[in-house]
Amino acid sequence: MNKENLRPVLIFFILIVITPIITSVFDINFYLTQLTMSVYYAIVSIGLCMLMGYAGQISMGQAAFFSIGGYTTAVLTTINLIEFKDSPLISILMKFKILMLDKNVYDNDVIFFSPWITFIFVIVFVFIIAFIIGIPVLKLKGHYLAMATMGFGIIIYKIVKGTKVLGQADGISAVPPFKILPFLSIDGDISNRIENFYIAGFILLLGLIILINLINSRVGRALRSLHGSEEASNSMGINTSKYKLYVFILGAIYASIGGFFLTHYNGGIGPSEASVMKSVRYVAIVAVGGMANIWGTLIFGILLNFLSLRGVFGSFDDAVFGIILILVMIFAPDGLIKKKMFDALLIKIKNIFKKNPFKFKKEEER
Repeated sequence: MNKENLRPVLIFFILIVITPIITSVFDINFYLTQLTMSVYYAIVSIGLCMLMGYAGQISMGQAAFFSIGGYTTAVLTTINLIEFKDSPLISILMKFKILMLDKNVYDNDVIFFSPWITFIFVIVFVFIIAFIIGIPVLKLKGHYLAMATMGFGIIIYKIVKGTKVLGQADGISAVPPFKILPFLSIDGDISNRIENFYIAGFILLLGLIILINLINSRVGRALRSLHGSEEASNSMGINTSKYKLYVFILGAIYASIGGFFLTHYNGGIGPSEASVMKSVRYVAIVAVGGMANIWGTLIFGILLNFLSLRGVFGSFDDAVFGIILILVMIFAPDGLIKKKMFDALLIKIKNIFKKNPFKFKKEEER
């Protein structure tokens, strides 16, 4: 990563560090709960930004992949295999830390899959699903692609709402914390607000660095050419089908990662996370942030989700995101924050630090 791309990353890192300090000074630490959730939702948005802004593909199925990640870990970490504890297979799996023995909320012994194992399983599982779905779906273009991915999202929504093992309309609760270290875990405990915000910020920062490096690589240049003209890219020898599939899978994995971590943070997941309106939200966020502007998407991803979670939009929550999408498509199809504007702001910041504060003093002395 060159210096030009490193600056905004460092600025974002500083913002992550000082945010809990600011909330502590003003005694508003309760904001960190919604901010942490907004950060996990933003992971979904930046993954979709790659698909829409750089590959030129519109997906209305991000909420489906989000819920697949969340529900998969919820099922595997709440399943109780205690009745099979004497089985040799269970003993072997526990020995290799694939299964864990712990107490549930009722202080009963439970044996369930380790969240570390479910995290790996989620990524592999979503990779396979996105690969299978992506091959036929990505042969479509424009609104046909949007309708196909929306159909996939509706199918997943109906499955999670109608399947008993997935909790149906009630969803799944009592999902255990994700213990990263013995003294550090992802959970909704009020006393761990600051730690959880830093964890979420670090995960998002890592995801950003991966995407920024990808954008500035040969793959990123191929994606930009694909967005400009698929026919021209094909004529230049770029395998457009392969790149579209890869970025579709990447966006799906980012969505599932957001769903995975948010499920452990909230301690549960419900069918509303798989609804079509959730996918509309992600598309609206990418549109308002700028189709090919990952930083604009990040800013609006955190801001709009935070306002939504704080109840600012009230019962008109879904309507607000729908209106935002319509207005942006009509009046600002390139988004409210264009990449050129963001680059110009960084240049101004850079020039401020380059200025010599003693320049005028030296001239006066002469």
